[in-house]
Amino acid sequence: MKKLNRIFKLLFSLLIVATIFACEFPGGNPFDDEGWDDNIENNDSIPGEDDVWPNDSIPGGDNVWPNDTIPGEDNVLPNDSIVSSGEFHNGHALVDLGLSVKWATCNVGATKPEEYGGYYAWGETEEKNNYDWDTYKYSYIEQARLCVSKYCLNEEYGSVDNKTTLDASDDVASVKWGGSWRMPTSEEMQELREKCKWEGDVLNGVSGVRFTGPNGNSIFLPAAGYRGGNGHGDVGPNGFYWSASLGVYDCYDALFLYFHYDGSHFLYGYGRYGGLSVRPVCE
Repeated sequence: MKKLNRIFKLLFSLLIVATIFACEFPGGNPFDDEGWDDNIENNDSIPGEDDVWPNDSIPGGDNVWPNDTIPGEDNVLPNDSIVSSGEFHNGHALVDLGLSVKWATCNVGATKPEEYGGYYAWGETEEKNNYDWDTYKYSYIEQARLCVSKYCLNEEYGSVDNKTTLDASDDVASVKWGGSWRMPTSEEMQELREKCKWEGDVLNGVSGVRFTGPNGNSIFLPAAGYRGGNGHGDVGPNGFYWSASLGVYDCYDALFLYFHYDGSHFLYGYGRYGGLSVRPVCE
């Protein structure tokens, strides 16, 4: 009798196992080696990987990847640090860094944070093939002397109008983006320098600098270089970004933000004819 009971129990166990393997599993039998790859549709189906989520599985966090989840992409910024949380002004994304103004996520002429965008002479609103005093909108020669016809504080340099900040009609950010978008003043550039953390970084293969504000939000400025004459220089290691402010020492220069990929940075004067990048701000 005991032997029959053992046989009965063995047969019952085999019946249960057969029933399990006969059941239908989403994506196929998870115990079948040939069907294993088909069954991995989301990371939460992999035991022990509960904290790893595909981008579209994070409510409100689309395309958010921590750096260490992308093999070989250690220098790729997490997207939430350079893309606004759905806040736009006049069709352009912005980021609140906790400063006096909000900063755009892209350069003028770009559609992504890592794109270089356009290069503009100070006070001009269109790109061109040659960036020189000969082609600059507000330059002229008088008695063999280079002069400027607007934004001048001293008759030694041309026609005095005592303007020190670009008019909206000469501000490429204002002209092309509208609304309250404009080029930042030198004071706002200085605020970015003094109140933000600076880090050299890479976004989608493009080098630049990451600026993290007092509130933890960040933007990325690519090292787009500059345009001078008909050439293009310093692309990759250096960034040159116009402010809306005239230079301090003479009227030939305007102030711009310079940075190197290693994070060094300063405000400096550069000839107004040069083609530099523009990162807009708004109120």
